[in-house]
Amino acid sequence: MPVSDATAAGALPGYDPFAGVLHAVMAKEIREIREKLEALAEVLVCDEHFASSYLEQLQTFDYVIQHADECARLLDRIADGEDSLEAIGHVRLGAVQERLRIALKGI
Repeated sequence: MPVSDATAAGALPGYDPFAGVLHAVMAKEIREIREKLEALAEVLVCDEHFASSYLEQLQTFDYVIQHADECARLLDRIADGEDSLEAIGHVRLGAVQERLRIALKGI
């Protein structure tokens, strides 16, 4: 249903005509964050002293980058119309998938 039709007919309970677009835009925003983190991590890794002194922190950069990527992919799947529970099943980071499943049980 086009946005103008939804507005004219009155919104369906629980229906948000902007949700798909917003999910897609937020996925793009998260990807931009991920790209900036990747660039920063690359600069830090090039400094041999820093890299050897802060290996654990650099691994955290990698996790945050993966986490951002998974969140963006999840939002894309939902924006494309995939059911939320099914979309969560594709999240590759187990801890993230578990937190999402727990959050939806509270609904």
